[in-house]
Amino acid sequence: MTIIHTAKDPHPRARKACLAIGVFDGVHLGHQQVIRQMVTDAQQQEARSIVITFDRHPNTVVAPDRVPPLIYSLPQKLRAIQALGVDTTLLIHFDEAFSRQSADRFIRGLAEDFGQIHSICVGAGFSFGHKRSGNVMVLKKLGQELNFIVHGLAAVSLDGEIVSSTRVREAIRVGQLDLAGQMLGRGYSLAGLVMRGDQLGRQLGFPTANIETAGLILPPTGVYAAHVSVRTAPSQPAALSGDQTQNQQALQSCRGVVNIGYRPTLANDSPQLRVEAHLLDFTGELYGQELEIAFVEKIRAEQKFPSLDSLKKQIALDVATARNLFSEPGGAGLRE
Repeated sequence: MTIIHTAKDPHPRARKACLAIGVFDGVHLGHQQVIRQMVTDAQQQEARSIVITFDRHPNTVVAPDRVPPLIYSLPQKLRAIQALGVDTTLLIHFDEAFSRQSADRFIRGLAEDFGQIHSICVGAGFSFGHKRSGNVMVLKKLGQELNFIVHGLAAVSLDGEIVSSTRVREAIRVGQLDLAGQMLGRGYSLAGLVMRGDQLGRQLGFPTANIETAGLILPPTGVYAAHVSVRTAPSQPAALSGDQTQNQQALQSCRGVVNIGYRPTLANDSPQLRVEAHLLDFTGELYGQELEIAFVEKIRAEQKFPSLDSLKKQIALDVATARNLFSEPGGAGLRE
C-alpha cells in the first residue's frame, strides 16, 4: 500500500479513483464495510482504491477538550487498512488550516487533484468540512455535479448494538477484550514504541520493555499473559514519500508477561500509568522497536508489595503462571 500526504503526490491519473473517507480509528467492522465497498468498486471499475484518513483525531484541533483515547496507534491503523487490499492511503495532516476548509472545497479539491472520481464511500452518519457542514446529502449533490457515485453505508450492529469506535473503547476500558475483538473483526492488540525506563525490571532479574502508549485506550490495570510481536520501528508516516509503502513485518513473535499499572510498590509522589512487557526466552535489543501486544489472559490484579524482594518473588510466580497457561490445551485464548 502506498502512503501519500497530498492528493498531488505522484499517482497514475490515467485510472479512475474510488475513495473511502473517515477517521477509521480501530478500523472496526463498520469501517471495514465502508472500505470493502470502495475496494469492490475499484476492482469492478479497474480503478485505484484510495482511503483518505488523518494523522490524528480531528478533535485534537477542533475540540481539544474532547479528544478520545485512540484504539490504535497510527502504524496499527495503517496496517489494518492495508490488510483490506487498499492500493493507496492519503494520510492528511489535520491542522488548523485544514479544519477551516469547507466541505465543498475539500471535495472539489480531491476531484481536481485525483482526476476522475468514480465513487466515494462513507458511513451514513459521516460529517466533514468546517463546522461539520458536509454530510452524505452534500456529498450526493456534489456527486451529481462532478459525476461520482456516493455510498453512505449504514452502521453495522453486533448483539443488537451499533459497532462504533466509542463502543470498542469502552469494551477495552472495562476489560471486555473478546467483545472488542469481535467488533474489530480481529483480536484486539496494543502497540507502541519501546522507550527507555529506569531499569528496575533488569535489577529484579526480569528485564521489561517500557512501551509508549500516550493517547491510547488501555485495558484495566493488572498482569497479563500475552503474545508479543516485535516489529521494526515504523518510519514516521508524515515523512514518507509517495512511492513508499506501509509493509512492516514482525521480526519475531514471543510469549510474554505484561504489566499495566502504576507500580504501587515503588514510592512515587506522582505515579504514572505504565505498560511494561517481559518477553519470555527473548534475547536482543528492543529500544526503538515497536511491540504489538495481543492479550491472552489476565493473571492477577495490580497490588502493592511490602518490599522489592516480595515483588521479585511475585514476578517469578507470574512468569511461571504464564508459562503454564501457554502450555495448557486451549491456553492461547483470552479468558476473562
